This record gives sequence, structure tokens and C-alpha cells, in this order.
Amino acid sequence: MAHSAGKYADFEALRGQAVALRRAGYSLRQIRDELQVHNKEILQRLVEGEPPPEWTKRPRAKDDLRERARELREQGWTYNQIQAELGCSKSSVSLWVRDLPTPEPRCTPEEQRARMNAGLARLQAARDQERQATKQAAAAEIGELSDRELFLLGVALYWAEGTKDKPHARREGVEFVNSDPGMISVFLAWLELLGVGRDRLHCRVMIHESADVDAAEHYWADLVGIDRSALGKTTLKKHNPTTVRKNTGSLYRGCLGIKVRQGADLYRRIEGWWYGIVGAATSTD
Repeated sequence: MAHSAGKYADFEALRGQAVALRRAGYSLRQIRDELQVHNKEILQRLVEGEPPPEWTKRPRAKDDLRERARELREQGWTYNQIQAELGCSKSSVSLWVRDLPTPEPRCTPEEQRARMNAGLARLQAARDQERQATKQAAAAEIGELSDRELFLLGVALYWAEGTKDKPHARREGVEFVNSDPGMISVFLAWLELLGVGRDRLHCRVMIHESADVDAAEHYWADLVGIDRSALGKTTLKKHNPTTVRKNTGSLYRGCLGIKVRQGADLYRRIEGWWYGIVGAATSTD
């Protein structure tokens, strides 16, 4: 049970013991347990004037960082610069240096914006370089395609992007429309694998009327490997003045539609191939 103040008849003798223990390196809790003094106020009086031993002091690992932060602030560094230099949080920097005056700007607002823009440009360039490196590495992983790989790829590609027969609209024909030249090139390679020559293809451009139609026609004709005059009549999309178009610029070339003449039998085979892929992929065997 904790002692009451009245029970310490020989307070000075008890204090002598407490001081001796304190100087021997005892913590306040150890002195309490040794002398069985559980009254906090009396315990404090017993060791009054005696500093605690070093081992009981809470370490202050951030003292050096704090001093360095203050030095940098006095040299005119910003919070962000100090944070980056010391690797600590911005809130800690603010707490450590908030009593110091705000340094005068080292450069004009225009120079600050220029530095910021230059930094953003460097960051964007690094990110773009990383993106390109990832894409190039992924492209190298593909290597050469076997005929079977191209065959399966083409079936899936057509079933995703090509026209399909519907119970309410019989369309047993092969027609593929896309704006991605890569998709068009793969589709053409697939048709060639199937023995479908260019003479069986009917190609036409579909594009917004305000675009460079002439350039688009030349582009798609060159990609397919046919004369521009062999293209069907270009379909022009009317301009709606209430909408803001995003598909503009020199890279916008509309879409190319490719239709295989006399393609009913080929369509039926494509549909069969696709369901064969589905069955193989979902088989539980």
C-alpha cells in the first residue's frame, strides 16, 4: 500500500536513501519499488534536485535533423528543398523552422515558373522514356508468329471487330472496319494466310467531312497496297456544330472498311473457328 505523508516520520533519512539510489543510476520507478513509496508527489520530493540517469532519458534522434533544417532555412531554403535534402516530412520541417522568418525569393516569379516547367518537362521525358522502354521490351517478347498463331489471332480479331450474323439480320459476309492501322495490317496478313487475294477486297474510307479526306484516302490505299482509284466511294460523316471533335490533327485518318467479296462461306468458317476456340478454352478436360 502506498505510504501517506504522515507515515514518513524520518523524511530526511528516506530522502537520503532515495538520493543514494538515484545517484547509483536508479530510475524513479525502481526507487519507488525499492523504498515502497507509491505516492507520486512524495516520491518527487525525495529525489528533488537530483537529475535522472542518462539511460532513462528519451533519445532525441531528430535533434540533428532539426538543427540542420534550421540552418538550411536560415540560408534561404524552401520547405520542399529542406524536405528533399533531409528526407523527412514537410510537416516536421514546418514544426522545426516555423519561428524563423520566411526567406526572400531567390528568383522572380517568371524564373520560378520556368524552373518548375523545366522540372516538369524532365519528369515527363523520364516517364515517356520509361513507357517506351516497357513497350519495346514487350514487343521483343513476341518474336515471330507461326501460321497457326496468326490464324487463331485473326479469328479472335475478326470476332471482336468484324461484322457478325444476327438472327434478326442475316449478314453472312466478311467485313472489317477499324481506325488502327496495326489492326488493319494484321487483318490483311490473316486474309493472305487464308488465301484471300487483294482482288477479292472492296475497301472504302469512312471519315469526318472536315478532315483531310484526300490525304486519308492516299494513306489507306498505300497501307493496303492498292491504287487509290481502287477504293470505293468514301463515306463522309456530317459535322455537328454543337459538338467539339477530338479526333483531329494530321494523325486522324478516319476508318478503313474492308469487305471480302463472295465471303459467305468464309464467314461461316470464321464463326465455326471462333466457337471451336471457345470450346477449347473452356473445356474442363
